[in-house]
Parts: sequence; C-alpha cells; structure tokens
Amino acid sequence: MQEYSVKVGLLPMRRNTTDRPRGTFLTWYSAEQRGHRFVQYIEEHFATDKITFVDTKGIGIENLVFDDASAAEAVERFRAEKVDAVFIINCNFGNEEAAADIAKALGKPVLLWAPLDDEYYVDGMRPTDSQCGLFGVSRQFQRFHIPFSHLPCCTVESEEFAKGFDSFVRVACMVKNFRGLKIGQFGSRPAPFFSVIWNEGELMEKFGVRVRALNFAILEQRMKEILEKGGKELVEIEEFYKKNYKMDDLTPQYLERMAALVLTYKSFFEEYDLDVICAECWTATPVMFEGLAPCAVYGVLNDMGYMVACESDMHCAMTMVLLKAATMGEGKPLFGEFTVRHPENRNAELLWHCGPFPLSQKAPDSEARLVNQREWFRAKDGTYTVARMDQESGNYMILPLCCHTTEGPKTHGTYLWGEFEDLQKVEDRLLDGPYIHHFVEIEGDYTKEIREFCKYFPALKPDAV
Repeated sequence: MQEYSVKVGLLPMRRNTTDRPRGTFLTWYSAEQRGHRFVQYIEEHFATDKITFVDTKGIGIENLVFDDASAAEAVERFRAEKVDAVFIINCNFGNEEAAADIAKALGKPVLLWAPLDDEYYVDGMRPTDSQCGLFGVSRQFQRFHIPFSHLPCCTVESEEFAKGFDSFVRVACMVKNFRGLKIGQFGSRPAPFFSVIWNEGELMEKFGVRVRALNFAILEQRMKEILEKGGKELVEIEEFYKKNYKMDDLTPQYLERMAALVLTYKSFFEEYDLDVICAECWTATPVMFEGLAPCAVYGVLNDMGYMVACESDMHCAMTMVLLKAATMGEGKPLFGEFTVRHPENRNAELLWHCGPFPLSQKAPDSEARLVNQREWFRAKDGTYTVARMDQESGNYMILPLCCHTTEGPKTHGTYLWGEFEDLQKVEDRLLDGPYIHHFVEIEGDYTKEIREFCKYFPALKPDAV
C-alpha cells in the first residue's frame, strides 16, 4: 500500500576553504550562521503530519558539511533515518565533491538551492557566493549522472521558496511511491481492446514493477466466502449505497454482491500489499458473477483508498498511483477517457467513464444515481491534471495535460467537461501516439511535478502537445 509521508534530509553545506575573519570575503562564520537560520526556519515552517526532517546537528563544524569526513557522517545518518529526499542548502560557495558523493550514495531525489546572496559590507566585500557555487555543484551532478531538482535563487521566507519546496516534496512522494510498485492483475484484457496491451518484462526491468497475477476463480471463491460469512462491514457498504444514491429498479438485487465484491478486492489489496489493481471488468465480471457490474464497486474502493483501473489498463493503473502521490494522498484519481468533443466549445472535451468515479468527487449540484449498478453523476468543478503513461517499441512516455471544467450537456455515467488551451493539438497528439483514449484525471495542476518526476526515472520521458 502507498505511503504518503516524506522524510527530507536537510543538508547545509559550505566551502572547505581557509577561514577568514568576520566581515571578509567568503567567511566560514557567515555560512554557518546562514545554515543555522535556514534549517531552523524550514523545520519551523514546513514540518507537517506528512513532512518531517532529519538535520545534520553534531556533524562537521557547526553542523555544516564541508569535507569527505562530514559527508560520510551525513550519509550514515540519512541512511539510518531512511530519508526519502535530500535538500542541499548551498550556504556559501558550497562543496561540489561532497554534495555529489552524498547524492550518489543515497540515490534519492535531491533539491539544490542557493539562497539569495543579499549581504554586502561597507567596503564592498560580501560573505557569500552561493549562486556561483551552485553552478559548480550542478555540473558535478551532471558528470556523475545524478538527477536533481533546484529552486530559484531566493530568500527562504519568499513565496517562491515555499512553492518550489512544496513542489519538490510532491515529486519526492511520487518517486517514493513509484519505486517497487506492486500491482494486482485480475483477468486478461477485454477481447476487443488491443489498445491496452502491455509488457510485464519491460515494466519490471525499467521501473521495478512487480505484478501479482490473480484470476477470477480465486476472486469468485473469496467473494463466496465473504457472502457466506456476512457481517457488519458487508451491511455497512450496502447501506452506503442505499443512503447516497438514487437507484433504478434493477440495481437493488445486486447490492449485497456489490458490497461483497468491494470487500473481496479490499482483502486482496491487504493480503498482497498491493498499490493498485488493474482488472478486466466488462468482459469478465458480468459473466463470472451473473450480471454483476463492477463500476460502482471501483468507485467505493477508490474512496476507501484502494485504486482500481478499469479494462485491464496497466498503464492507467500506474498513472493513477503517480497522480495520487502528487497530491500526497489527498486527491482521488478518476479513471476517465477522451470521449466526445463539446457540441459548441471547440476546446472542450467530455472526460467520461461508465461509472467508476469515487462519490467524494461528485459536484454538489449533481444527483448521484445508480443505473444498472453504474454511477451517474458529474464530477466537481475546478482545475484537473489529465495524464497517461504509455509505450511504443519499448519507449515509455507520459503526457501531462491540464484542463478546467466548463459547462456542457448532461450525460450518463461519471464525467466532467474539460476545457483545454488548444484541444485540437491534444487530439493530434493522441492520434500520433502512443496514447489511447484512457486518461487519469485528478484535481489540481501537477503537470510541473510530473515532468520533474521523470528526471528520476529516465526510462519515462515527459511529452507535450
């Protein structure tokens, strides 16, 4: 299962030069004072229930890393504390060799920052050249083929810093949750859908993905056991459906089995510690379970924190994990698709699917219905990231898009009307490939984070329209 907390190692660094008196050029004293102030400010203003820090207190001189010995101490501490990312603070010119050695040894996302050099003495001397040194650090990283992110040269108190740091932490969360991804696969693919074909060997080799192949026979057996056992949780899910949806005449006869299927999938998530499941749905499920449709089942699971991708779309399953991690677990990914153009707005598209959206994403003014076990409602208004990863001839790409909801005709299923900057360019890009109609949507604009994430997975290239 996914883990959305991020532990960041704070690494203030200075240049290993001969000390100079206070008030002179590139003094140790100024770098050390800056390091203390920056670390204290970051810990006081950016620590949350999901963001924690590991500092370098007791390492080096005045807690700053500046040579091989202090670099080795920092690596040892960060490894012991199992940090998810490292923030290198260039307090003066920095130490490019030590910085690269630490980043190489840890293999975690790295954020580089040169604080604004804003102190000047009356005689024209200045105590820091942080920005200048950062160029040397970045070049050393390039030589070592170490991916990194960076912040603008700014003050620690600035909005620029806050936005940039927040974005990096989200990227670190994405990297953390994408590495060692464990995916459950139920069934094969819908017979007509050649478009969702994927390569298990490549996913394992390029991304470390582990696929747990499961079949509908064990799903059926587990569901039978849950129905026979009954219990409070089964009743509660039935009541959830009854309370929150207006139903047609057909759906009520399936409610108990829908609830049982929710608990069945949930049990496999927990038994195999799965991050996401991709499942053959409309081909297999109604046949195996006498007309039972899984659409509203997937919606409830998503709201419970268990992501399921429809129609055996493995690449969409992976994209769902990525987008949820970008929100640090706060958002709910929607399995949707480019379906039809808006009848009047040439830049608007219907992002729709037959009924698997989580109910928590329903627009307040939209009625939630269950029609033949499928949800019908419009999703919340707002800004959405729309993304999909896919591959062609072993080359993996991800297309991050952004849209804003707009008015459009009411329709069935679960949906939103999304307005893009230039929909024709989007359509052209999808047709040129390697993409298909399925995309994942999530509230918020995380296109920048997706592109930055790709630095840490060179087998995945960011694409653009």
